[in-house]
Amino acid sequence: FFHLQKRRRAATARRQHLKSAMLQLAATEIEKEAAAKEVEKQNYLAEHCPPLSLPGSMQELQELCKKLHAKIESVDEERYDTEVKLQKTSKELEDLSQKLFDLRGKFKRPPLRRVRMSADAMLRALLGSKHKVCMDLRANLKQVKKEDTEKEKDLRDVGDWRKNIEEKSGMEGRKKMFEAGE
Repeated sequence: FFHLQKRRRAATARRQHLKSAMLQLAATEIEKEAAAKEVEKQNYLAEHCPPLSLPGSMQELQELCKKLHAKIESVDEERYDTEVKLQKTSKELEDLSQKLFDLRGKFKRPPLRRVRMSADAMLRALLGSKHKVCMDLRANLKQVKKEDTEKEKDLRDVGDWRKNIEEKSGMEGRKKMFEAGE
C-alpha cells in the first residue's frame, strides 16, 4: 500500500514539474513574440512614416499642414469608398442568400409516389404507336336513363320533412297549430 502511494506521489510530482516547465516555455515564447511584434511595428513605422521635421518658418509649417490635410482627405475618401463597397457587397450577399432560401422553400421536391396507369396507358407506353387495342371496357356499356316514377313525384311534392319541422317550430308554428285547431 505504501509503495503505491509513493508511486502516485512521484507521478504527481513529475506531472507538476512538466506543467511548470511547459508554462515557463510558453512564457518565454510569448515574450519572444511580443518583442518580434514590437520590432515589426518599428520597421513598418520607419518605412511608412518618415520622421517629422518641423520647419522653422510659419509659411513652411502651413504648407506642411496643408499636405497633411490633403493626405488625411485622400485616406478618408478611400475609407469611405471601401465602406460603401462593403455595404453594397453585403447587401448583394443578403439578397442572394434570401433568394436561395426562397428557392429552397418554394420548390421543395415532393416524395415520389406510385402512379396508377390504366391498361391502355400501359400498352401505349410499352408498344408505342403500334397499340391499337382498346382496353376501356366501360366505353361499350349502354347508358340507361332513369325514369321518374309516380312514387318519386309524390315524395317530391310532399317535400322535405325538415321543412315541416322548421315550419312547426317557434311561435309561428304554434300559432298555425292553434289556428288549425280552432
